[in-house]
Amino acid sequence: MHKILITGGAGFIGSNFVKYMLAEHPEAELIVLDKLTYAGNLDNLKEVWDDARFTFVKGDICDGQVVEKSMSGCDAVINFAAETHVDRSIGDAGAFVRTDVYGTHVLLEAVRKLKVRRYIQISTDEVYGSVGQGSSREGDPLNPSSPYAASKAGADLLVLSYYVTHSLPVLITRSSNNFGSNQYPEKLIPLFVTNALENISLPLYGDGLNVRDWLYVRDNCRAIDLVLQRGEVGEIYNVGGDNEKSNREITDLILRILDKPKSLVKMVRDRPGHDRRYSVNSEKLKDLGWAPKARFEDDLERTVQWYEENEDWWRKIKEGRKDFQEYYKRQYGIE
Repeated sequence: MHKILITGGAGFIGSNFVKYMLAEHPEAELIVLDKLTYAGNLDNLKEVWDDARFTFVKGDICDGQVVEKSMSGCDAVINFAAETHVDRSIGDAGAFVRTDVYGTHVLLEAVRKLKVRRYIQISTDEVYGSVGQGSSREGDPLNPSSPYAASKAGADLLVLSYYVTHSLPVLITRSSNNFGSNQYPEKLIPLFVTNALENISLPLYGDGLNVRDWLYVRDNCRAIDLVLQRGEVGEIYNVGGDNEKSNREITDLILRILDKPKSLVKMVRDRPGHDRRYSVNSEKLKDLGWAPKARFEDDLERTVQWYEENEDWWRKIKEGRKDFQEYYKRQYGIE
């Protein structure tokens, strides 16, 4: 796949994937389409901004005209664009339905019209809902608990319907909780790391025993690349880190790495519909030759160090700067 459209490429996983692909595939030509909502950040792409193989387009995946123009001539489309934060979905589900479901519909229609060779939908383990025992497999029923998870499940079903109805060359990846550099500091690890660096409270939901399977973002990038190259059209691939830890364990590890006191932890009221545990079986993907590479503790230390060394990146976000548009125009020529 030579020319690839990457939607949501200024976000956390998308930007890491862009940098990964340009480093690993010298022949790749990448077009990033991103609306630059609050979680999209052009600074995530500054390392590749001047790369001749990289093009940025500011636009909304719900805008069919922009989508078709950006997708024209592409061999593949990888859709990272989504509203993703569960807490925000509880207060504003409409934005999630619009971007995650309708935006996916717009992309699929363009893929069909332009006869793109491959479309990958980036999904989440949250579509399976809470798992008491064992691990979710790709064929398990979907049982989303939050408006966010429901919007992603709806998008997945829409993608699969286009495979059945229109024979579109689609694939889906469902990953567990990603962590790494450039993650917007509303998610657990970057929020707790940056709060600890500021010596302010770490708000831990409920009893802190909710369990997630943690996946280093670069391992997810490798998985998506493998699915792009070797995945079977019409199939779903779970991507798990084989590393289940409770939120309390994650919190304690962060405090230990930063040598901060446990007194910073503040137990807060649990959020509505908070799933107890997610776990996915990734054997199908491993059969293609993928496996997580590094130790979780090493990756977490590497991640914490990135936030320590990039204080300007997260402070601009946490301080709620209103001048990003002016900054982007001055720094990147994007209005």
